[in-house]
Amino acid sequence: MTRLRSVVRGCGSYLPRTTVTNDDLAARVDTSDDWIVQRTGIRQRHIAQPDETTSVLGIKAARAALEDAGIDAASIDLVICATSTPDHTFPSTATQIQAGLGIQTGAAFDLQAVCAGFVYAVATADKFLATGAATRALVVGAETFSRLLDWEDRTTCVLFGDGAGALVLEAQAGEGLASDRGVLTSQLRSDGRHREKLYVDGGPGSTGTTGKLRMVGKEVFRFAVGSVTDVVTQAFEATGTTADDLDWFVPHQANRRIIEASADKLGIAREKVVLTVDRHGNTSAASIPLALDAACRDGRIKRGDLVMIEAIGGGFTWGSALIRW
Repeated sequence: MTRLRSVVRGCGSYLPRTTVTNDDLAARVDTSDDWIVQRTGIRQRHIAQPDETTSVLGIKAARAALEDAGIDAASIDLVICATSTPDHTFPSTATQIQAGLGIQTGAAFDLQAVCAGFVYAVATADKFLATGAATRALVVGAETFSRLLDWEDRTTCVLFGDGAGALVLEAQAGEGLASDRGVLTSQLRSDGRHREKLYVDGGPGSTGTTGKLRMVGKEVFRFAVGSVTDVVTQAFEATGTTADDLDWFVPHQANRRIIEASADKLGIAREKVVLTVDRHGNTSAASIPLALDAACRDGRIKRGDLVMIEAIGGGFTWGSALIRW
């Protein structure tokens, strides 16, 4: 049966100009390169300077994606920005990206699901495109997570970085089969009972402050490996595919041990896993599009490949999307 699919036309990314290594952090807090690498796999991260706001990062990533797609920004009629670090309480960062690109039509809005934000944004854009409510969508994951960190807390400040990535999605006719190009299925979940395990201790509606990130690392690890694989197995079930059919698994880049443990549990061969956490750290909603762009640029992800994206974020929120590139 013919149906509209959300097909990837292009991808792009941008990283702030300042790189901070583990040794740089060791000069600031009680940590070491060995300690960080052993527990997380992270070796460096990029940190935004004051002039590099979330929208600035998002605009640069979006321009790269549009160039990769070979289309003009004016043809975009939907902009979704997944972020937990907006430039302002309002207006949305998405509208600032829209304006920065010179887009004057269509809709633009932010989506907040923390590290799962990009998966949620892809799923949301797919609903617009698959129903004919939009024709071309720009989906951006952009974060300046360094603004939320307590730089005296060595258990969290070493984990995160800043950056942005973007996809251009276009509505195209498919046959309703797993062989179609585009988003084949998305699976989203949340459970707000886990707030205290990963959260920011401030906000305009509570403390009137930005707040700082707080995390119970062991609990997050346990939940990430033990509970969120359901959205991947359900994606396989919905499309009649298996882990063997996957060409690439592109999970949220939070921690190498979480990524490898999850892949092993799902039966996904480690050589199919895209890893960028060593270079980027945890960039929250930006981590998946940054990893997608890296794998496209180096030739790993090619047209026709079956790609699974998956993430877990504070709340907890989690989700997956299976995409035929």
